[in-house]
Amino acid sequence: MSLMDAKEYDPRPTQRRLRIVGLAIVVVILAVAAWWFFRYWPEEQVINRFFSAMEHKDFDKAYGIYNGDPDWKQHPQKYNQYPLPQFVLDWGPSGDYGPITSHHIDCATEPPKKDFQSPSGVIVVVTINHRSESTSLWVEKKSRTITTSPFTVLCHGPG
Repeated sequence: MSLMDAKEYDPRPTQRRLRIVGLAIVVVILAVAAWWFFRYWPEEQVINRFFSAMEHKDFDKAYGIYNGDPDWKQHPQKYNQYPLPQFVLDWGPSGDYGPITSHHIDCATEPPKKDFQSPSGVIVVVTINHRSESTSLWVEKKSRTITTSPFTVLCHGPG
C-alpha cells in the first residue's frame, strides 16, 4: 500500500467522541447543580410536613414529626422530657406564634464548619405567619427530629 492508496480521512469517529465527551460534561454539571440546589430538600420537607400539621391543628401528628417518630403514641414515656401538653403549649395557639396559619421556608444551610467538624443537622430558616422576623430550626439529618437551632441564620435571597 502506498501513500496514494491511503484511506480518505473520516471525521465522524472524532466528532462522535467529542459529542460523547461534551454530553458527559453537561450531565456531570447538571448532576452537580441538582445536588447543590436540592441537598437540603429532605430536611425542608420535614419542616413543611411539620408546619402543615400545625396549620391543620393536628398537634399529635406535628408532635410525631417534631420527634421524628410517627408512632410516638406507642411509647409516650420515651418523650417525658418534652411531653405533648408542653409541646402544644409552646407551638399551639397560646404559644409564641399564636395559631400557626402559614409558613415559608426562607433557606436551609449547615452550621459554620468552624463550630462543627461534621454537622449532624441542617438549619432551616422559616417565616411563620408572615412575621417580619424568621425562626431558625435544627433538623437532624439521620433521625429527622426538629429542635430550635442554636444558630441564628440570615438568608441571602431566596432559599
